[in-house]
Amino acid sequence: MTSSSHPPVAAKHPITRSHHGDSVEDDYEWLRDKDDPRTIAHLEAENDYAEARTAHLGDLRARLFEEIRTRTLETDLSVPVRHGRWWYYSRTSEGSQYAIRCRTRVESPDDWDPPVLVPGVPVPGEEVLLDSNVEAEGHEFFSLGGFSLSDDENLLAWSVDVVGDERYTIRVKDLRTGEVLPDEIPGTSGGVTWSADGSHLFYTTVDDAWRPHRVWRHRLGTDASDVLVHEETDERFFTGVGRTQSERYLVIGASSKITSEVLVLEADDPTGEFRVVIPRRDGVEYSLEHAVLGDHDVFLVLHNDDAEDFELGSVPVDAPTSRPDVVVPHTPGTRLEAVDVFAKTLVLSYRRAAMTRVAVAPLGADGVGELTEIDFGEELFTAGVGANAEWDQPVIRLGMGSLVTPSTVLDYVVDTGELVVRKQQTVLGGYDPADYVQHRTWAVADDGTRVPISLVARADTPRDGSAPALLYGYGSYEISMDPGLSIPRLSLLDRGFVFAIAHVRGGGELGRAWYDQGKLVHKKNTFSDFVAAARHLVSEGWTSAERL
Repeated sequence: MTSSSHPPVAAKHPITRSHHGDSVEDDYEWLRDKDDPRTIAHLEAENDYAEARTAHLGDLRARLFEEIRTRTLETDLSVPVRHGRWWYYSRTSEGSQYAIRCRTRVESPDDWDPPVLVPGVPVPGEEVLLDSNVEAEGHEFFSLGGFSLSDDENLLAWSVDVVGDERYTIRVKDLRTGEVLPDEIPGTSGGVTWSADGSHLFYTTVDDAWRPHRVWRHRLGTDASDVLVHEETDERFFTGVGRTQSERYLVIGASSKITSEVLVLEADDPTGEFRVVIPRRDGVEYSLEHAVLGDHDVFLVLHNDDAEDFELGSVPVDAPTSRPDVVVPHTPGTRLEAVDVFAKTLVLSYRRAAMTRVAVAPLGADGVGELTEIDFGEELFTAGVGANAEWDQPVIRLGMGSLVTPSTVLDYVVDTGELVVRKQQTVLGGYDPADYVQHRTWAVADDGTRVPISLVARADTPRDGSAPALLYGYGSYEISMDPGLSIPRLSLLDRGFVFAIAHVRGGGELGRAWYDQGKLVHKKNTFSDFVAAARHLVSEGWTSAERL
């Protein structure tokens, strides 16, 4: 029995490991064995200690849980997305763990206003495509991987993992009859992509290191062995398969941490040979989308060849070159992240000044027109492109939110530039964004680098150093910590806390250089930036050293 005042101490059982002529003695190797009674006993002792030391917080935990629960809407529906003749959406219901994926008919070809769905109210003409709660019945674990419709919307391919080993089984349903077809493909990595005519499925499998490295082709309705269409032998590279937004091309992407390569094949020629667009070159990353400019088919290529923060270029579909013609030039500090291409519109996603941005431009016979950045009307926000299933559509689905604004789904009307709110996340309990303030401030690191900080607090929080504060940061893998509303965080703010995110080096908030300056021999910058952010919050009166 462990005393509540003394934490359990793991016993030392030395084990020697030898690799490459070096021997290391590890006193705690035995703890790796999760089934060892000694390991179980130690974990139970740690749990008993934690429970004893936090017993006095039991009432607070219960209150916090109830606050979070009563602010959270458990029955909800997504905003329908139009694809062909149908509106597609998902819904959840109170007490159910998983989503139900459904569709309902589009009323007319010119109907681009999604039906307004109300929780608890039946949807006219609803068809349930896949109920994950039914799929999960009888299994201790359930994960939905791929969910893909054939171009004629008659067939659904989906994949599930009911073991937890991240190997998914693909199945196919005929949506006209509800029949699950005999085709069953086990051991995949999850994703699934249709050929244009619905005759073939493409999927990937993983190696022993869980690296997707093979792309396969399955002919629907056959028991014959599936065809290996691509194998990535370089262990640094991961592979995936999909379609362009235009649906014209099948795309295989292979990428390492610093290099990428794309292969394409016409989607209506599923048994053809994939071809490389631009051969891989060490240190050069690229991705592409298909565009039609007048009578010309091109690939718009987002790449970092002599462009640290990426530029957008174009190459002919039938004769791609290794150096694309410039469409959007490289601008240091403006990190181009993604391009979405539609029949008449280009949408560019990028970062500038530690903020996500979205801009649109017309496409025509003369090429790509002038970019217009969308104004979301807040000092701080996170914005991006949402689900858009049609190639030729008059609206672009977007998403945005901030530290005070709940996640919001919008449609951008291409012809007018109008932003139409389709839905905003419901926060129960009388939440009012006006009760809170968000702010961007900048710390100065020891080497003079300005470090952005995003923070939020109640509007009545004092700026005299008396408020407690929680400072968060990450700073690795070029992952950005973008500002967004958190329902659990409201309980912290309502108790007088300031919550701040230090966008330290190692993340991607200020471009590729920001990432490079926070890794390898420069990793110390991640930590010194975080310290600088803490000192800055104190100097500005948001908190004190004792309350941070």
